[in-house]
Amino acid sequence: MTNLSRRSMLGGATAVLSTAIAMPAMAQRANPATVVSNPPRQWGRGAPIAQYPDPDVITLDPSFGAVAEGHAVIKRVGTGYQWAEGPAWCGEGQYVVFSDVMGDVQHRYIWETGEVTPFRRPSFNSNGNAFDFQGRQISGQDFPRRVVRWEHDGSMTIIADSFEGKPLNSPNDFACHPDGSIWFTDPYYGGQLSEGHPDQGQGPMTPSGLLNPMIGNSGAGMIGSLHQVLPTQIYRWDPSGRLAVVATGQVPNGLCFSPDWKRLYFVWGGNLAVADVVGTGLQNIRTFSDGMIDGVKCGFDGHRCDVQGNVWSGSTAPLGYCGVTIWNPAGKAIGRIRLPETCANVTFCGPKRDWLFMTASQSVYLLRTNTQGAGPF
Repeated sequence: MTNLSRRSMLGGATAVLSTAIAMPAMAQRANPATVVSNPPRQWGRGAPIAQYPDPDVITLDPSFGAVAEGHAVIKRVGTGYQWAEGPAWCGEGQYVVFSDVMGDVQHRYIWETGEVTPFRRPSFNSNGNAFDFQGRQISGQDFPRRVVRWEHDGSMTIIADSFEGKPLNSPNDFACHPDGSIWFTDPYYGGQLSEGHPDQGQGPMTPSGLLNPMIGNSGAGMIGSLHQVLPTQIYRWDPSGRLAVVATGQVPNGLCFSPDWKRLYFVWGGNLAVADVVGTGLQNIRTFSDGMIDGVKCGFDGHRCDVQGNVWSGSTAPLGYCGVTIWNPAGKAIGRIRLPETCANVTFCGPKRDWLFMTASQSVYLLRTNTQGAGPF
């Protein structure tokens, strides 16, 4: 099974880059450049901004001009994280919440001041986040392997931690529907030492079977499953409390709805898939994109749609192709945003919801666009 992700890239980057990817001249250098623009841009605070238009915002199709803002540059607004993931915009609070999964902290980017501050510590290795139509935060916690909702009074509700009496794997990403349902993916990434706790014995993320999940376990008594028992699946949680499988058979990751709620986009076995939303289920699952651009595999992680129906997706790829890829509703690549590190996930944010917030490994970035995200986030 092929599932190109940041985990597989980081774990086997040398083999992948030397054998699996055919690249254009820029990416074929024996010693690839450590920056993606020429002249090299500086990312630190106070550094001069790039020229207009930003040379790292790349048009692949003329239609991209309608959603790209020419007078905007990529800004790095925070750095020093271990594994930045799961951004979500709180319209009422005017902040972006995101996870440092391996750092076990949730952070907030506060719109008014531009500060990044710790929000929840510990976060129990939270990964994906979202806000529902009532403005409540939804989070996946890798350590106890569950989905939680933060209520307006500050209390926490456990939305799901098991299916048919069997514990979930590690709920990863979320899409909230107007009918009150929450759709989420459940891969096995939390079953490793750095992102939660390893499986007891052998597991998909612990092939040696030698790691002890109880060492350093500050969550004794609430740890959740000690071993994967369910397949990796996509679920729909109903406000009645019923949990149902809507897709199974591959390893899922990020997911989002189209602006009209008639399609669901989701990472499925390494590609980006799309399916028709019919009632409370999915039909006609098919490949939306294989992520190939210029002969380079741009692996998918998390993504969001704009109001035109374009899909903005984090790109796991070699330097020069890591960042964000943008696809029109027909599955054609229309643009790219190059970042100096792999980007896991994105969300639209800001009072007008026209800024793209990008969680990229050790840093988080902002770019203004000429479109708006299809909320909520």
